[in-house]
Amino acid sequence: MAWVIDLDGVVWLTRDPIPGSADAVAELRAAGHEVVFVTNNAESRVSELEAKLAEAGIEAGGAVITSAQAAASVLDPGSTALACGGPGVVEALEARGITVRSEGPVDAVVVGFHHDFDYARLTAAHRAVWQGARLIGTNADPTLPTPEGPLPGAGSLLAAVATAAGVEPEVAGKPFPPMAALVRQLVGDGPHVMVGDRPSTDGLLAVELGARFGLVLSGTTDAGDLEGEEHAPDRVADDLAAMVAAELGG
Repeated sequence: MAWVIDLDGVVWLTRDPIPGSADAVAELRAAGHEVVFVTNNAESRVSELEAKLAEAGIEAGGAVITSAQAAASVLDPGSTALACGGPGVVEALEARGITVRSEGPVDAVVVGFHHDFDYARLTAAHRAVWQGARLIGTNADPTLPTPEGPLPGAGSLLAAVATAAGVEPEVAGKPFPPMAALVRQLVGDGPHVMVGDRPSTDGLLAVELGARFGLVLSGTTDAGDLEGEEHAPDRVADDLAAMVAAELGG
């Protein structure tokens, strides 16, 4: 059985590791479970995420899947794209054999979270879509968790481009099929456990994978937010350490 673990809000909050996460991953591996990390973070390169995991005391093991990779996977090698995103988006597109350009016309515009999103980038993305490019979002998360509270996420940037261009975007990251397909390439079909902090993405990815959903309250979701939730988690815990302790303890 594999454990599919979200990063933001589960392993860390922005730059701060969540206490107990490293020990929890070590316990899972000691018990013979495969661990895969999935993130809607498309700004960072995979090597940067692996280094951040190492700093938190966790060996990535080559098992980090990002929404940037999911977005790249829906494009054909040899196609062209405008990257309205950070280094992680550019890396994923180039690894797929896609030519990255700064303006249209292109086959696709890929929007991911990045700190230097501005009117010039919005304009370039809008014009490329207006010229016929597909609009692909790495994810649609409206916010991202930080120690100081939620901040605007990739979904907010994607909404700006989609609104300007007047189109409905394709979304590749959690909880959509392109991300699920990348997970299956690593761990196959279930039974698996998906651990995350957001029912609307992590919970629905669990449904897509046919996995059990463990919700942790260390990120964007509070216990009070679960009332009336359509896709109720199979287990709720304060954090990853508590989730693993409960699951391994039976």
